Amino acid sequence: MNQNSFSFQPPEFGNYSSPTASFSSNCSLISQRDSQSYLLDMYHSPDYNSTSNVSNDVPNFTDDHDDLEYKLRELEKAMLGTDQGFIEPFDASSSWGVVNQTTSNTASEIISRKDFKELLVACAKSVAENDTITANWLISELRTMVSVSGEPVNRLGAYMLEGLVARLSSSGSSIYNALKCEEPSGDELFSYMRLLHEACPYFKFGYLSANGAIAEAMKSETKIHIIDFQIAQGSQWVTLIQALASRPGGPPSLRITGVDDFTNAYARGGEVNIVGQRLAKLAQSYNVPFEFHGVSVSGSEVESKHLMVREGESLAVNFAFMLHHMPDESVNPQNHRDRLLRLAKSLSPKVVTLVEQESNVNTAPFFHRFQETLNYYTAIFESIDVTLSRNHQERINVEQHCLARDIVNIIACEGAERVERHELLGKWRSRFTMAGFTPYPLSSLVNSTIKSLLENYSSKYRLEERDGALFLGWMNRDLVAACAWK
Repeated sequence: MNQNSFSFQPPEFGNYSSPTASFSSNCSLISQRDSQSYLLDMYHSPDYNSTSNVSNDVPNFTDDHDDLEYKLRELEKAMLGTDQGFIEPFDASSSWGVVNQTTSNTASEIISRKDFKELLVACAKSVAENDTITANWLISELRTMVSVSGEPVNRLGAYMLEGLVARLSSSGSSIYNALKCEEPSGDELFSYMRLLHEACPYFKFGYLSANGAIAEAMKSETKIHIIDFQIAQGSQWVTLIQALASRPGGPPSLRITGVDDFTNAYARGGEVNIVGQRLAKLAQSYNVPFEFHGVSVSGSEVESKHLMVREGESLAVNFAFMLHHMPDESVNPQNHRDRLLRLAKSLSPKVVTLVEQESNVNTAPFFHRFQETLNYYTAIFESIDVTLSRNHQERINVEQHCLARDIVNIIACEGAERVERHELLGKWRSRFTMAGFTPYPLSSLVNSTIKSLLENYSSKYRLEERDGALFLGWMNRDLVAACAWK
């Protein structure tokens, strides 16, 4: 297959669906920079202007209004340390309680330096140590420094601060379940996801890397079956269908089994078979024989009977931005993360592709998890800053609806409720090896295609090949890793 077969072309339908769009419907409490406390949720898109980033909108509540109001008043007390709707200046002799003098001096020194990142880390450390007095003190300082239209670290800090507030008040696992989330419409969420995919190359990189490995493994096959364990909008397969259509001697027949749960149906505007119809129309336009099978179940429920593997077809399995949502042995005795890998191996595929964020937050203790999240998402927010201006309203929507939910989930939630559980490639290698896989080399043609893709973005992006895997990074931070197995 020639190099041009892998070149990126704008898809004729859909968008490059964000893995963050498959997060659960749990909401978090968002309070904005102001002297008042507002209870917003991650799905709501407030109307920000150049002088204020506070929305006057509040969520609509469900039944049991009086009981919910009581819960919210109690939450506000826990958050603010006062019965008032504003934050009082910290006073060690006030109702906040008596603070250890050494701790007080240390916190005072940190506050006096006005180093936002240092303040944020110190606040997380206080939360980790259950030092609620110092944590609340630092939260009151941090609220005056965060901004959804400021520097990348201040924008990120706004959402990380809300994660700390939610964790401190236990709303990460309880209070927000009593709120009715006001989500953006499916079309709005679709547009935010699309903008993120066009503004940053993370997902295009992952999809092209996986497609290159599949095309290389299947270059001599006439009947191909791909099982995609999170098909979302199906946009990954546009470039592969185009590449197969250009194969010398004519295209092979292609069958795709698309696994997807209800969470992506909202942005998609319907069930997974909508994806099949779009892909079938595209394949027809390229004269590629095509068949689609939709499986509307969550990844943790998938069994071999759902996948319709047939004799005489060469099989590829695709795990793109999906496995990190699966609970492992630290969460569930069934360990669906490794179970799915064993299931894939039992199907005797020619190739299995993996694309995941290169971050270590799965089993890390809270404080280390917080630091990792801060470092990882600082790079993400910096890269967005290059493409979308600070006062760009849609940039605010992208960060709030496509990224903030994941950030709050990582910081505020534990156990089964924490669904954002990224691992480093080294850990994924161990899991694939234990499941019986061996590495499959990636094509060098893919590397050159991705390098060409990155020329359309900032020079601060970098592409590296190490130990048989491809890494997309921002400056000195790895962001996404892609590899293949057999």
